[in-house]
Amino acid sequence: MRPADSAFDTVVAIERSGTLAAIQDGVRRFAAPFGYDRFVLFSATAARDEVVEQIYWVEGDWFGNGEPVDADMYVRHCPLTRHVLETREPFFWTKDDGDNGERFRVVDGPRGPGIHGVQVPVFGPRGLEGAMSLGGEQIDASAHVRLAVSMVAAAAFVTARRLLEAPAELSTGPLSDREKQVLAWTAAGRRQADVAATLGLSERTVENHLRRIRQRLGAATTAEAIRVAIRNGDLAS
Repeated sequence: MRPADSAFDTVVAIERSGTLAAIQDGVRRFAAPFGYDRFVLFSATAARDEVVEQIYWVEGDWFGNGEPVDADMYVRHCPLTRHVLETREPFFWTKDDGDNGERFRVVDGPRGPGIHGVQVPVFGPRGLEGAMSLGGEQIDASAHVRLAVSMVAAAAFVTARRLLEAPAELSTGPLSDREKQVLAWTAAGRRQADVAATLGLSERTVENHLRRIRQRLGAATTAEAIRVAIRNGDLAS
């Protein structure tokens, strides 16, 4: 099957998915023939220093040694994550081992040994909204496959966000005092680590608070949640 035909069928299946697992299965089946077996999917924003908002999915042998990946540390501190702020197009990258340890580089096309891949930024009405990175040791980097991968990655992100961050019945209602505190410090430009230290919480708890805030306010991103909260009178402008 041609890459475009495979991508079209996969996008249709993903958009009909009712779970993250179904999205993952669709991406794996599509990507495997082209050599991709490592995946990262996350929501993002250009409005704060910390680009990553929520990590939806990390899978695969990203270190090349079979070791499990600390998703939070790996994605948030990977230099490729910040590169999505500098481009509006999918880009290739290479991860190799040099004298100073592992190194990520943005490249015109993957060559030589190492893990290679493509990262696809996803944009919407509010600008940068997320990204997906796919990698492997022997990937098909042809133009047709790159375009097909971009279609599938965008569909995977949009559907995952709809499923994982959509307002939920039990998450409606006014913000709690703690949620207002977390959102107020975030609106002031504090990083999640700083908010956690200020309020005596873990970073994971702060991230969970922000996710519930987005759900309560029907917002797709934290930046949107801040605007809604100000409009609702939950935050001072």
